[in-house]
Amino acid sequence: MPPIRIAIAGVGNCASSLLQGLEFYRQHPEAETGLMHRDLGGYGPEDIRPVAAFDIDVRKVGRPLQEAVFAPPNCTKIFWKKLPDYGVRVEMGPILDGVAPHMAEFHPDQTFVPAEADPADVAGVLRESGAEVLLNYMPVGSEEAARFYAEAALETGVSFINCMPVFIASDPAFAARFAEAGIPVAGDDIKAQLGATILHRTLIKLFADRGVKVTRTYQLNTGGNTDFLNMLERSRLKSKKISKTSSVQSQLPEPLPAGNIHIGPSDFVPWQKDNKICFLRIEGEGFGGVPLELEARLSVEDSPNSAGVVVDAVRLVQLARDRGEAGPLYPVSAYLMKHPPVEMADERARQLIEEFIAGEIKASHPGEGASATGGRNGHPAPAEESTPPRRAR
Repeated sequence: MPPIRIAIAGVGNCASSLLQGLEFYRQHPEAETGLMHRDLGGYGPEDIRPVAAFDIDVRKVGRPLQEAVFAPPNCTKIFWKKLPDYGVRVEMGPILDGVAPHMAEFHPDQTFVPAEADPADVAGVLRESGAEVLLNYMPVGSEEAARFYAEAALETGVSFINCMPVFIASDPAFAARFAEAGIPVAGDDIKAQLGATILHRTLIKLFADRGVKVTRTYQLNTGGNTDFLNMLERSRLKSKKISKTSSVQSQLPEPLPAGNIHIGPSDFVPWQKDNKICFLRIEGEGFGGVPLELEARLSVEDSPNSAGVVVDAVRLVQLARDRGEAGPLYPVSAYLMKHPPVEMADERARQLIEEFIAGEIKASHPGEGASATGGRNGHPAPAEESTPPRRAR
């Protein structure tokens, strides 16, 4: 298969883990551990190649990508150090709202140090590089920056994967524009491979399926990476809390009152670095109304957990692009993202993805058994029409 040419907006921990993983699986073609699909429609992880990258940090801008992914404030676990020379230097992106003001109070090794450089022509770089898929790894709360990169994708015909909680694929206006432009889009807000949200969803659904009424629940998370530092500014958490809360609420027959559910980042613990610790509690009523309680603790390296999902998202979006699909990819977004355009049970979304890979259905149609995300949070499903995609090359 020809390589899938990706551009990366935000050369942080998630980008570092993704590139380390791509090289790890390139060097271990027999390895399947950690992958949901070793082969996906003819594409392996080794078929994903970065061709452009954008960041704003002085320690990354202008450096070769294979070096920049290991520069501070990145702090994720290094499991594959030797990366190839991609022939890609990190370009200066627009800062916009990508840096929270409070982060200036912290040590440079924990936060961004903006470069004094003029922003690159992002659309021009995308065109020149021949990028086909753009990954949005902007920090939480970067509403303007996320929309800027979405606009750049629309302008250049590049497919867009929105890994962070700004509503792009689940926004009807953006979704319709991607469909009209002939570009596949997936989002919003990547689920970890086995993280706090997918675990919480699974346990909540188990309660509901077994006839136990959930009465109250919380999910508390701590971490020491730049994302958790960024989220100390509570005003940047609005879309993140909506994304995570609606993902869990969607698994219940009836949503819990706002006062009985609390989901969101709790604190920044510097020495945790990229390790994320999640504390879950679910209270319910079983047979005869007798109460029961469940508590769980999950400890994961945050960014490799994300990369294990993104490696599938890239290949699924490219497969849709190859087949001439456009607009939101519904089962892809429902299975891999916290805030998709339409909500589905994880089992159903996974089944539809397998049917899509096999060429039996289109991913740009919701299919039966899907409910609009808008039923819970005001984002109705966008139009289903598809047009052939524009190729970036």
